[in-house]
Amino acid sequence: MIDRYCRSQMGAIWEPKRRYQTWLDIELLACEAMVQEGVVPPAVFKTIRERAKVDVARIDQLEKEVRHDVIAFLSSMTEKIGPEGRYLHWGMTSSDILDTALSVLMRQASDLLIDDIIALLAVLKEKAEIYRETLMIGRSHGMHGEPTTFGLKMALWYAETLRNLRRMRQAKQIISFGKLSGAMGTYAHISPFVEEEVCRRLHLTPEPVSNQIVQRDRHAQFMQTLALIASSLEKFALEIRHLQRTEIGEVEEPFGEGQKGSSAMPHKRNPIGAENICGLARLIRSNSTAALENVPLWHERDISHSSVERVIIPDSTILLDFILHRFTEMMQKLSVYPNQMKKNVAWTQGVIFSQKVLLLLIEKGMERECAYGIVQDAAMQTLQQGKSFRDAILSHPKMPGDISRQELDACFDARAFIRHLETTYKRVFSETE
Repeated sequence: MIDRYCRSQMGAIWEPKRRYQTWLDIELLACEAMVQEGVVPPAVFKTIRERAKVDVARIDQLEKEVRHDVIAFLSSMTEKIGPEGRYLHWGMTSSDILDTALSVLMRQASDLLIDDIIALLAVLKEKAEIYRETLMIGRSHGMHGEPTTFGLKMALWYAETLRNLRRMRQAKQIISFGKLSGAMGTYAHISPFVEEEVCRRLHLTPEPVSNQIVQRDRHAQFMQTLALIASSLEKFALEIRHLQRTEIGEVEEPFGEGQKGSSAMPHKRNPIGAENICGLARLIRSNSTAALENVPLWHERDISHSSVERVIIPDSTILLDFILHRFTEMMQKLSVYPNQMKKNVAWTQGVIFSQKVLLLLIEKGMERECAYGIVQDAAMQTLQQGKSFRDAILSHPKMPGDISRQELDACFDARAFIRHLETTYKRVFSETE
């Protein structure tokens, strides 16, 4: 499936032809700006624009000889353009093209990821509404806590995904900088006007100050954002895996007709989609660490970052695009079992209402420590002996006699736990994308 995504819209962004075409676009924009300055004759630019074409095979052939991708690219252009090709790359250095083009491609990748996140938000919002009041047990430390709703869980994921949308938009902004300032970033052989004009046409902002490169803290922040989004997806997928466990059985990821779960055990319906997401999220996070290692470079620039970025940026954007699509589809087709959730709420014989009983005893004037001891003792009896928590409380020797059965029964109303549901929903869904 990953191979298919490498050839998808996201994968196409990182194809060599797209990369070289972006380099050529930048070279042509710079050349056109130099026409306005009087550096390049108009007729020369016309010839360059008409003749310059990307030939990936020829560039690769030349690179094997010169061992420099930008020089190979420029040589292939000159072969097609002729003598006028000498005006191409005027006053520029390789990083002017490489870094500015990378920013363009990362912006394009960002747009696809932003669309992916918006699609996921729509699904999560829909599920939050459908299961708004679907009671389920809340768990802490893997143990039964107090009732919540599956809709609230979806609202929680929605809110986190909305934060990730904002982070992704900020990451797009932080990477939307270009530089055409020459070898050491001093504009010694090229004017700031050319940089400004090229960046304007590419919807980039000129780097306020650079040396030979766009500084890699920008790329590191971008990669950290991808890692954070992937971590959220792993968190969500991990919860689905837990809720699908046989002894819980509250949700189940899609299981297609003809799908098999195990080569040995025909009964298995494994959460392989969620497991896949969890595994790939780890890879994206590890790539973000490499991006941090790219921030410190020797002096004005070395190329220790270059080989790393050629792997981690395409791979991470493709992987995140893949797991966003996979998780969104999983959530669209997720099987939810409210009856099993209801059974699990009742599974511990009412001990999940212990705090309500505790507060009732305190309200009646009992010291907290004493009340806690009574309630805990009754809860342990329930869990160890399988008796009803309500009966255990009523029969406890230290239970005060001024508490009516009606008052105690009110403590066992699961709906009371979600009486402020509307407040939470208004807070979550009043926020705009």
